[in-house]
Amino acid sequence: MPIATPEVYAEMLDKAKGGEFAYPAINVTSSETLNAALRGFAEAESDGIIQFSTGGSEFASGTKVKDMVTGATALAEFAHVVAAKYPVNIALHTDHCPKDKLDGFVRPLLEISQERVNRGENPLFQSHMWDGSAIDLDENLEIAGELLAKAAAAKIILEVEIGVVGGEEDGVSNEINEKLYTAEGDFVKTVDTLGAGDKGRYLLAATFGNVHGSYKPGAVQLRPDVLKRGQAVAAEKLGLPEGSKPFELVFHGGSGSLLEEIHEAVSYGVIKMNVDTDTQYAFSRPIADHFFKNYDGVLKIDGEVGNKKAYDPRSYLKVAEAAMADRVVEATQALKSTGQTLR
Repeated sequence: MPIATPEVYAEMLDKAKGGEFAYPAINVTSSETLNAALRGFAEAESDGIIQFSTGGSEFASGTKVKDMVTGATALAEFAHVVAAKYPVNIALHTDHCPKDKLDGFVRPLLEISQERVNRGENPLFQSHMWDGSAIDLDENLEIAGELLAKAAAAKIILEVEIGVVGGEEDGVSNEINEKLYTAEGDFVKTVDTLGAGDKGRYLLAATFGNVHGSYKPGAVQLRPDVLKRGQAVAAEKLGLPEGSKPFELVFHGGSGSLLEEIHEAVSYGVIKMNVDTDTQYAFSRPIADHFFKNYDGVLKIDGEVGNKKAYDPRSYLKVAEAAMADRVVEATQALKSTGQTLR
């Protein structure tokens, strides 16, 4: 199927919210990892989200070019062509973008999509993330309001983060402390500034102990009840019935989380969960295995010529693609609720 239109993406999110399940959002940095994510969603018979970070986009442009917009655009255009061969809907998203990279990443990408929409085409991306967690909340939400208006005009959904995700991703490190838990007042301020969909649809990455990086199960101390209380205070502010879930939430930093914690978070309104560390490892492990097992064939040792079948990148990348695809399938299945499917 073609990359999801704005209407199809909205339907995907509506289904997740109504059915209490979440889509895995798989970070990719190359055509190889993008193919692996597409394959995984197809094998899981699931719609899904593929996303590019600032660093991943820069890498995709080539280590000589190192331009985030060029890399993100190239990956997105590639996805538009290749995804059409798969029987699932795929949405394209850009991950964490801090304030100092807005002018070199999200704002130019919004302009590209706006130009496409002005020509009667669909936007290049379906959603973008603004990460203002490192600045004052008032400034964070002020910028979010500006970006939300531009995103809505370009038929794009904005993702906003309030609170801080700990650990390290894309060279940005955050301490593990109380800032990892979004305060109830921050949820209320978000509604006050961004509304509840009337100013444009947005996803909210609220934090409840999330940590980027690789951790053993149980090492990350999540408090999903933070999300439950955030939904409650927002519903009260909006005059909605008790039990309403006005926010469409995003789960960042899920590596090392227990399955029951993930399911609890989903029950409180999480409809998108980012997956990066686990799939990076899944992709890298078979490559390392291939090189260890084919050491003499990969390297030209003592004047020998090696074995072309061993050092041809296709010989190990196809195995890495399959392994990463399997991890995408596992992540997709983990985010299903009992009796629900993701299509």
